[in-house]
Amino acid sequence: MLNRFKYLLLLLFCLSVKLAFAQYPQQNPNYPPGRQQPANFNRDTATSQTKNLTGDQEIDEERKKEEKRHDSVTFTSKFIRVTNEKLLRDSTQIFPLDTGLNNFENYSPLYQPRDPKIGLGSLGLPERDLLFEPNKTIGFDVGQHFLDAYIMTPQDIQYYKARVGYTNLSLFDSGVKEQLFKAIHTQNINPQLNVGLNLNFIGSQGFYARQNVGDMNLALFSWYESKNKRYNLLANYIVNTLKTPENGSITDDAIFTTPASSAYATTQNLPVRLYDSQDDIHTSGLYLKQYYYIGKIDSLKKGNGSANVLPTQRVGYTFYTNTTRSTFFQDEPDHYNIFPDYYYSSTYSRDSLTVAHIQNAFSYTFYLRGRSTGVIKNELKLDLGLVHDYYHYQQFVTDTGIINTYGRIIQIDRKQNNSFQDITLKGRAGYRFSDKILLDADIQQIAVGRDFGNFLYDGKLTLSGGRKAGRIILEAYSQSTSPPLAYTDWISNHFIFHNSFNNQKTNSASFNYINDALQLDLKAEYFLISDYLYFSAQPNGIDATPTQLHSPINLLKVSLGKNLAFGHWHFDNYVVYEKSDFQSTLRIPDVYTYSNLYYSKLLFQVLHSALGMSVRYNTPYVAPSYAVGLGQFYNNTPNLTFSSYPIAAVYFKATLIRTNIMLEYDYANQGLFSNGYYMVNRYPGPNALLKIGVSWTFYN
Repeated sequence: MLNRFKYLLLLLFCLSVKLAFAQYPQQNPNYPPGRQQPANFNRDTATSQTKNLTGDQEIDEERKKEEKRHDSVTFTSKFIRVTNEKLLRDSTQIFPLDTGLNNFENYSPLYQPRDPKIGLGSLGLPERDLLFEPNKTIGFDVGQHFLDAYIMTPQDIQYYKARVGYTNLSLFDSGVKEQLFKAIHTQNINPQLNVGLNLNFIGSQGFYARQNVGDMNLALFSWYESKNKRYNLLANYIVNTLKTPENGSITDDAIFTTPASSAYATTQNLPVRLYDSQDDIHTSGLYLKQYYYIGKIDSLKKGNGSANVLPTQRVGYTFYTNTTRSTFFQDEPDHYNIFPDYYYSSTYSRDSLTVAHIQNAFSYTFYLRGRSTGVIKNELKLDLGLVHDYYHYQQFVTDTGIINTYGRIIQIDRKQNNSFQDITLKGRAGYRFSDKILLDADIQQIAVGRDFGNFLYDGKLTLSGGRKAGRIILEAYSQSTSPPLAYTDWISNHFIFHNSFNNQKTNSASFNYINDALQLDLKAEYFLISDYLYFSAQPNGIDATPTQLHSPINLLKVSLGKNLAFGHWHFDNYVVYEKSDFQSTLRIPDVYTYSNLYYSKLLFQVLHSALGMSVRYNTPYVAPSYAVGLGQFYNNTPNLTFSSYPIAAVYFKATLIRTNIMLEYDYANQGLFSNGYYMVNRYPGPNALLKIGVSWTFYN
């Protein structure tokens, strides 16, 4: 894997050298949607100023130049527009491409400033949310989410309108310990049809033995919009392949408090509890979503290069088919009692679950609005939908106890083979009094099927006072969800469950104040959770077992984001406070903070750069344990709380023409407060690490 990355890096470097001799592009004045971005953080770095034009006018001007002087045309991000499925839900919305450096150093899905996670030590290994994050979905759920951060879904796909071919190649490398490669290519076959490709690789060996993951995400996508703007088709085909070794943690539980033996030259040589066990997950899915606009079509153009196509009636159809196969492999004896028991073999496991899902969804939307071509006022929206889900799942184990005439053999034995259907009724209603007041209601109810009675009722009121005054979002929802399969019916070599649980119910109310001018985001949320489901073990035990808490859980969550700027200095902050009457059950910290102080400057009139330091910190919390072979984080007793210290990273990042570069030293303060830290019981966190990142963009 390392050699392949070296050859790939050499190829990409050669391509970037070729581009260095091209003409400098014009500066891109557009900001990414929904994000405040300093103007000096755009990738296109020429400093000449021109007359403000709309996106279409800029493209026309470039085309005229191309006709007169074909060799002098410079393609930039102005030729690219981007959107996603959520933005296309009510109308056709496209936005300028984000080509900035914002958050470039936080490339890992584990350490996003506002969505931190805890895990088993390095990129690609099992993880879960550090903070309380509710899951607002209903219906069937397998209940295994320990690798969700590395799985690509149809909702993750971005769609483009590309007047020129657009390619972005990103490589983040830390030697053999952490490697991440991302590639995006998209182009329009004709003005109506866009096609593209996403390709991601994680090839990390980690910090300790048996952490050498190998993940791959591949997505082929397309967006077609007819000439008359009435018909839209979103299509994608996604393949995920995750190979995650399980090492059962290192055997030295005092690695940060007592010196390691001199016999171990590096942490990679430290003994672990498992050497031949692994989780494999493979998914493949086809997603097709179609819209057709009926009746009159309204349009709304904005000065920032974005544009909306507003239908008055719309019918939609979605087809989705996906197959997921997850397998746990074990080819070794359990010398350290990692597993609580075995039912078929003490040394050999091939536990697999295959889930096939087919979904057909139909929708009809009606809009009634005034004749204004500027700001939408007095708009009434009604959206009705019906979703049919078909599931078929099979669960297999291997049995070494079967004996034939030739002696003991290993046989694959199917333990579960079930099919079922769900029919969900959906309704959305909204009324926009003006650009200042918006009221939305969303109803989802499973009316027929295995998960009959599941529901999600959501209401939202948005009050906007303009950019300087900010906006207030009031939201409340009520949810009832069936217990996941892993909690009720599960058969594997080391874990067998047959339980009957009540639906987990969540009621929530929230207040959110957002002021873009002040770069301020304040949110307060209250949750009342009944019949909470989680995994726990007996005192001093490792027998992770599904458990339902019958006492209601009250949880208050307050988050505050505030960015400050003093000339070239920037100070971005995010803090979360969480308090519950069952803090040790949820196993979340009281406080989490992220701060990023950096100095940005244009060097040599061409190099946009930033030098800074980020610090993340959370207060101590009761650490969960991890059940190998089950893929679940669970609560064990006696409660174990580790000390918590700030984790600092220093970095330098810059943009040169169409290339972003980054140099970061993560966990730079290791050894200052402690020699290391734990996030999960027995699994030490990552050590200090030097990281290099490069992102190349091509327009052709």
